[in-house]
Amino acid sequence: MNIRRSAASLAAATVVLGAAVPAVAATPSPTPTVAIPDGLYGTADPTYDGVWRQSLALLAQRTTGVTPAAGAVAWLTGQQCANGAFAAFRADPAKDCDAKLMVDTNSTAAAVQALAALGGHAGATDKAVGWLKSVQNADGGWGYTPGGASDANSTSVVAGALAATGQQPSQVKKAGKSSYDALVKLSVPCGDGAGGGAFAYQPDKKGALAANADATAAGVLGVLGKGFVTNAGKPSKVSGACGGSAEPLTPSELARNGSRYLASSVGGTGYLKSALPGAADQPDYGNTADAVVALAAQGWTEQARKPLAWLQQHSAAWAEQSGPAAYAQLIFAAHAMGADPRHFGGADLVARLDATGPAPQATTKATGAEADDTDKKDASDSGFGVWWIVGVFLVAGVGIGFLLSGRGRKRRQP
Repeated sequence: MNIRRSAASLAAATVVLGAAVPAVAATPSPTPTVAIPDGLYGTADPTYDGVWRQSLALLAQRTTGVTPAAGAVAWLTGQQCANGAFAAFRADPAKDCDAKLMVDTNSTAAAVQALAALGGHAGATDKAVGWLKSVQNADGGWGYTPGGASDANSTSVVAGALAATGQQPSQVKKAGKSSYDALVKLSVPCGDGAGGGAFAYQPDKKGALAANADATAAGVLGVLGKGFVTNAGKPSKVSGACGGSAEPLTPSELARNGSRYLASSVGGTGYLKSALPGAADQPDYGNTADAVVALAAQGWTEQARKPLAWLQQHSAAWAEQSGPAAYAQLIFAAHAMGADPRHFGGADLVARLDATGPAPQATTKATGAEADDTDKKDASDSGFGVWWIVGVFLVAGVGIGFLLSGRGRKRRQP
């Protein structure tokens, strides 16, 4: 099973629903252990994903011409610690952050991308980026928590935050190494069978690299210097083979090889697969949406059309259960491909996202492919809880260290 960039993503994108959607939907979510704060999107327990899902929700709204509720933005900015970092969730923002609070790079980088897009938050984003730079590893990458081993997902989401604030990720270095240097070390060599060219999340205990679709989608964006929101890149030649002109590979070669792996992975069924322990392979909706964004950013829009069409046909139940960050992922995929998120397989993703939290201040009619006259609010967040996913991962022992021992793993949400 793919490991997502944050606990938030565990709830929204790593969940494998497939044919089991009705059964999952019929299962009540555990009662949240904390009260859902005013201004927060989604009704599931925010303990492990509050900042992540809020950041993606606000960023998706901004991308579609929606002005978020002031209270929603204030909730996010109020989560920031004095040193600039963000934790997954602070139940009492009035209380100073201390050593017991686990801040992490993913929540911080996601908040930076959202606040930078909203504008008017330079003080907050400058402090956050300053903190991110202070915890960069000597190999140029980032782990989920300060001092943790670099991984492709964390490194890439931070690279996106740097780019969102006008910086060149390749120029942000520690001990002479940048995010590119970390990512090239996490690229599976072309000679390693079908996984060649993909990105691994991290090396295993023996230093071997295993292809990971989630890490690959993130890695492609990371080496391209792109964040969650991107337009389709300039059409580029689709190479049928993994390869490069030199060692180490250039960023463009890394992105091409990673895109080739993703294109091959979605070329048959139209979706990426994931599997719950003991279960047959099933669709992974979140990773498929991320793959669409990565392929579009590479300029391989033809290869992204099939998975986008699959999402349009099959993602509605998943998004309704998984909540605001899932809607955001679908919006990012639609945006990257120039599709209309207000008419996405018969669903208005924008209205459905808006309905999971406080009413926006205003909606500006988007232009181009996003133009639409509708303003439905026909869906609500079912609060599909992060606890169900947490339980699965604890049983499976899939290395979400921050849930097991206080050292966080991460990535890509309700």
